[in-house]
Amino acid sequence: MRLGYLGPEGTFSEEALRRSLALAGVAEGEAQLVPLPTVHAVVVAVAGGEVDRALAPIENSLAGSVSEAVDALVHDAPGVRIVGETVLPVQYVLAAREERPLGEFTAVYSHPQPLAQCARFLREELPRAEVRATRSTAEAVRTVAASDEPTAALGTRFAAELYGLRILRSEVEDDEGNVTRFVWLAGPGDPLARAEEPSDPAAPWKSSVVFLGEGDGDPGWLVRCLSEFAFRGVNLTRIESRPAKRRLGHYVFLVDLDGRADAAGPAADAIDALAKHCEDVRLLGTYPAAQRPGA
Repeated sequence: MRLGYLGPEGTFSEEALRRSLALAGVAEGEAQLVPLPTVHAVVVAVAGGEVDRALAPIENSLAGSVSEAVDALVHDAPGVRIVGETVLPVQYVLAAREERPLGEFTAVYSHPQPLAQCARFLREELPRAEVRATRSTAEAVRTVAASDEPTAALGTRFAAELYGLRILRSEVEDDEGNVTRFVWLAGPGDPLARAEEPSDPAAPWKSSVVFLGEGDGDPGWLVRCLSEFAFRGVNLTRIESRPAKRRLGHYVFLVDLDGRADAAGPAADAIDALAKHCEDVRLLGTYPAAQRPGA
């Protein structure tokens, strides 16, 4: 089975994928890992059948939403479904080709997410270094490894060792509890309708839904939409708005909620009730909730 992830080799996406193969219903020996250049490419590769399933980062405890993944799911891959999730503790290292005082580095490379997650470290320890965004942490490490300039990278310890860099500082993220949530994605033709049932029948489930409507500019419209969940006692664990990409001031809303939308109950009833307020309501998936590290 072909499994897509944000590459190249050495990213946190690859680590999260290898740790959570069971959530995709795949034995390690059956998996063919396919590195892809961007988060957007990871999502659309599932939609286009380039890979069978994929793992994509969707939010971080420090930097928030991975908008590239959300926008791809909402706008560019309407048939792709979320079938599982996993949460990975994230620790970054600062790496370079050679040891030198931090004040001598002219630039620091990394993906925009770790640059945001390590913003305080960069401000305090490398205030003169230019921050340069790359498509992944592993690409940042490879870029520095191939450069003769005094540059450094924020990335994984594995990538630094893989591409021959020296680790100058460890655990440079702004909070020691830094974690990233990843979601497993399946295409519209995937026979797996949802993630495998957890071994504990009492384990919690989540559902993800997107909705939009012309009434989003009217007073109280969003309150009326969200009240469908509140009146039924359904807890929302996340709510996010993204541009609807049609006219300024109109948005698509994504919510994650506790409960199963694929079985009779309050969660399914609330999602059905959204239809009277919205033009479009789309269930992105129902899946077992990941246990947070340290929970």
